[in-house]
Amino acid sequence: MVERVVERGREPEPEETTSAVVFRWLTDMEEKLRNGRVVIHGKEIRWEQNRQALIHPYVNPANWDKYGTPPWMVFVQYLKKHSGKHKHQGGFGIYVLEGKGYTVVDGERFDWEKDDLIILPVKPGGCEHQHFNSDPNVAAQWLAIWFAPFRMATGNEQRQKETSPTYDGAEKFMPDPTGHVA
Repeated sequence: MVERVVERGREPEPEETTSAVVFRWLTDMEEKLRNGRVVIHGKEIRWEQNRQALIHPYVNPANWDKYGTPPWMVFVQYLKKHSGKHKHQGGFGIYVLEGKGYTVVDGERFDWEKDDLIILPVKPGGCEHQHFNSDPNVAAQWLAIWFAPFRMATGNEQRQKETSPTYDGAEKFMPDPTGHVA
């Protein structure tokens, strides 16, 4: 009978340890935060039509590497009639720039107007909400600001219930609805 001897070779060392990868990532993030852009010019941001409304997306995951404020989400929403209805965790602020209207949160109506601040509630399972413009002659505009890690830590599920009446089934870039010259 032949005895077989199998020698196991040494496995190659990993190129980088997990600790080294994390340290490099943190160092890179600190560098981006220190050297990120300070001013984001509105004329550089294109308006986008999505299921919610027409938005002007200033800061979002697609450009966090350019600015000194990741991971914030900052966008302006332009409402002629109403936004789409959706559900997600609250905990962020919406500052009304123009117009007047109301927001329905879990079936309860909250009226707002220019210079008001809307705070969506933090609650188990998130909150279903929709925003309405009350003046057919003047579009409402508001600025939304939220800290993405908070939303992720409290439950980042998002469900679309209805779409905005300005949504035609295709998300696309749109001209500036305010008539500002860019």
